[in-house]
Amino acid sequence: MWSEQMARRTRRVGRWAAAALLGGASLGCRSDAGALEERARPVRGEETANMSGFTKPSDEALQERLTPEQYRVTQLAGTEPPFENAYWDQHAPGVYVDVVSGEPLFSSLDKFDSGTGWPSFTRPLDPSHVTTREDRALFFERTEVRSRLAGSHLGHVFHDGPPPTGLRYCINSAALRFVPAARLAAEGYGDLLPLFEKGEHASPPGGASP
Repeated sequence: MWSEQMARRTRRVGRWAAAALLGGASLGCRSDAGALEERARPVRGEETANMSGFTKPSDEALQERLTPEQYRVTQLAGTEPPFENAYWDQHAPGVYVDVVSGEPLFSSLDKFDSGTGWPSFTRPLDPSHVTTREDRALFFERTEVRSRLAGSHLGHVFHDGPPPTGLRYCINSAALRFVPAARLAAEGYGDLLPLFEKGEHASPPGGASP
């Protein structure tokens, strides 16, 4: 039902207009970090949890390492175009990590088609891996989402998502790097493999991954 309503809304106002409405101008959203954490259950294992030694590179190093779009989004709080980014229509199973630190942030099991043209998730892998803060840059209240270790701007979270959380983490592809499930062990995220064997955190029918 939720996805059908979103599809009708998207067709009615058009792709770009709907993207502006749903991705960056949700007037009814609230800044409630406590509620967000309560509805996002931790699944972090010891392997990926042990990232305390990360040191954020200098701004000069980041400009050399990141693409211009990745730098603009993560360091300058930019927003990439809807429907013209790497992961909005990503289907494969795997984990999305911070493009700067490699910290695991979101799972394909929690990804759903919001109709906005940006990757959307019902929750993070672990609420302690992201931080939230009030954002009034567009003269109304939104809740910005950043990564914990690197402080990368990821996107925003809205209270208009599907069950089970009712949340929509609207995230920029440029802030993420996708690690396929088949590559998790090789890239140091082996503790997350059981999620894909058990199908945990999977979104319910109507909010499934595209």
